[in-house]
Amino acid sequence: MPKVSDKWPRPRPSQSSLQRRALHHPGRIWVLLILGSLTLNLVMIALLASLYEGGGTPGCKAERSILVAEKKKSVVAAPQQQSTAEELVSAEEISVSSTSGKRPASKDAIINLDHGDPTMFESFWKEMGEPGDITIPGWQAMSYFSDVTNLCWFLEPEFADEVRRLHKLVGNAVADNHFIIVGTGSTQLFQAALYALSPPDAPEPMSVVSAVPYYSSYPAVTDYLQSGLYRWAGDASMFDGDAYIELVCSPNNPDGSIREAILKSRYGKTIHDLAYYWPQYTPITDAADHDIMLFTVSKSTGHAGTRLGWALVKDKDVAKRMIKFIELNTIGVSKDSQLRAAKILKAVSDGYELPVSQTNHRLFDFGRQLLSIRWQKLQAAVKASDIFSLPDFPLALCKFTGENTGTYPAFAWLKCEKEEVEDCEGFFRKHNIITRSGRHFGVEPKYVRISMLDRDETFHLFIERVLMLHH
Repeated sequence: MPKVSDKWPRPRPSQSSLQRRALHHPGRIWVLLILGSLTLNLVMIALLASLYEGGGTPGCKAERSILVAEKKKSVVAAPQQQSTAEELVSAEEISVSSTSGKRPASKDAIINLDHGDPTMFESFWKEMGEPGDITIPGWQAMSYFSDVTNLCWFLEPEFADEVRRLHKLVGNAVADNHFIIVGTGSTQLFQAALYALSPPDAPEPMSVVSAVPYYSSYPAVTDYLQSGLYRWAGDASMFDGDAYIELVCSPNNPDGSIREAILKSRYGKTIHDLAYYWPQYTPITDAADHDIMLFTVSKSTGHAGTRLGWALVKDKDVAKRMIKFIELNTIGVSKDSQLRAAKILKAVSDGYELPVSQTNHRLFDFGRQLLSIRWQKLQAAVKASDIFSLPDFPLALCKFTGENTGTYPAFAWLKCEKEEVEDCEGFFRKHNIITRSGRHFGVEPKYVRISMLDRDETFHLFIERVLMLHH
């Protein structure tokens, strides 16, 4: 009989064999089960204790420590954040606080007049009703393209027609020999114009200037993209050079004055910002006929939320470059906004061109009457306080109304005459009135800009507070 080698593998015990052993030795199996259960319980207890004390696995520990730190930090900072939101204005050029766009909740509420939010027009459009309403079907305006035969291929024909109609009615600008370019507000058109007027191969960036006090957003918007094509160069009256882009805002934001270009050079370019050249703010003395003119729905009709503006541009090549900028920037402009704006502009023109029996809603009459009342109240309050001053505006013949009318700017450019007050914005802030400091407009902080376009309850509360301020 052959001898079995010790090197050969021993046969594995069968399952039945294991079962027989378990039956013969049950105590061993129970001991192993009990030991395993105790071990598992001890591990779980240790893990729970470590989590309770702030420990755990490295990932959980790091995440929990961050949450704990954030919670502790928020508890400490909460009172300061609330105070800042209610009492302070950010040093940023355009600041948004918890009071922006809101009605005052009480007599002691903060009044935010930092922005030119044109909510005073809400009551007019509420009364207007259906002529200003629009319904856009779900299938309409889905394509990128509006009119490919037009140089500005994303311009809705209906909006373009109403723009030309309105300018012809008011007589504030010549539109017939200009290309119309639509933009997302006049800010985008301003950027597009800078791009179009700046030579791409110039040895240094084009200087962008404007006479003080200039619109506070001009420096910020010009330098926002840190473009190599152009750069902000400050006060136009202090500029020394031949190549430049001069920004002319007329009527001027912030002081309401009528402006003209002050620089003259064959290499200089000019952009005319005519956002406020409408009959509710100033007499229409002539039809503007400049190379580039910017307008916006927000200040002409009060629809700031529509975010729409338009440019009238003479030169075709400049118009092409502006269109290219908008094409690359936003691939056109919202058709929904254009269709709504077309309906709004149509309602404005109809108010003057249709017989009075069909409509008595005249936007420019409403705006001019309301602003004239507000300016009378503000001037009386300033005179009574004896610590502030305002610019004077002469009467002028308005070709739109055919009458001698006053100037009622969208903003009050107010100066603190009190000797011990160097920071007029800070002075008003102490009285829960938020304004915009003159330093944002290139002048001393004794000046502030105050919006005249807010709702009635906000404006009336503002006047009440001014009347309480005196020597």
